[in-house]
Amino acid sequence: MLELRHLQTLTALRAHGSLAAAADELHVTASAVSHQLKELENYYGVKLVNRRTRPLTFTPAGNVVLKLADSILPQVIRTKNNLKRLAHGQAGRLRLASECHSCFDWLMPILNQFRREWSDVELDFATGFDPEPHHLLSESDIDLLITTSDLDIDGICYQPLFTYESRLVLSPTHPLASKQLIEPSDVVDQTLIAYPVEAKRLDVIAKFMAPADLSFAKIRTTELTAMLIQLVASERGVAALPDWVAAEYEKKGWIVTRRLAAQTTDQTTAKATGKTTRQTLDNQKQGVYCQLFAATRESSSDVAYMQGFAKLLEGLVKP
Repeated sequence: MLELRHLQTLTALRAHGSLAAAADELHVTASAVSHQLKELENYYGVKLVNRRTRPLTFTPAGNVVLKLADSILPQVIRTKNNLKRLAHGQAGRLRLASECHSCFDWLMPILNQFRREWSDVELDFATGFDPEPHHLLSESDIDLLITTSDLDIDGICYQPLFTYESRLVLSPTHPLASKQLIEPSDVVDQTLIAYPVEAKRLDVIAKFMAPADLSFAKIRTTELTAMLIQLVASERGVAALPDWVAAEYEKKGWIVTRRLAAQTTDQTTAKATGKTTRQTLDNQKQGVYCQLFAATRESSSDVAYMQGFAKLLEGLVKP
């Protein structure tokens, strides 16, 4: 029966031309090499090696086996190496998703560096528009989620990235552009242009409108940031974007941004009682801020390439 050890023996014989030299490479005795060769020749009833030549040569049958060895052995070596890298967390697949649909501007340099440092790890991306992206993480459908929601879920851990301000995005000719601080009541008659995610997951809803118990007149969705900007610029509605995203388009003069008045408990109480304190006014000026996290499974925290990606994120500077 033909085995891997037989293929290795024949390639060693070809490389060194003698039983003794081949035995040294294989870390066995010359008699063991001779025995393997006889065993194989007897099993198939065909001669493989011309032993009397110096260096020894191969018969047509021996060359057939050598051709197989040249095809099979490199694959075996690659597979063994891959298994070793997998066992040490140096190879595998890293699947990412992001609830922040404008994050790839700052994430791309990190991904490029990761590819250079972890060339054996395949990077893959899942859509961030899933209604329950944390569930995808729990079910191992993804390995890392960029999110603003650090939900308390067993087995999920969060690495803080940076804080950003959510800014209201307007056409330069929009009537609200004359205001520097936007209240929830200012936009109740407006159409919100947003990404296609659940309304409760949008920063402007969760941290600005919902605390004031108010809502937009309508929500229109688009998956593309460029289309969102175009719709706002053509006065089809207003939007809310992270400050670093909106700044790029504001510099071009396509849109303007305004600060959203933070809706705090003090402010809600003041509205109910008709009393406005200095602390309330200060809170209004603070704006609406959100924390961005990288969520992963605790079970993957000891995987080397996951640790490598986390290390790169540690050096992240807010865009």
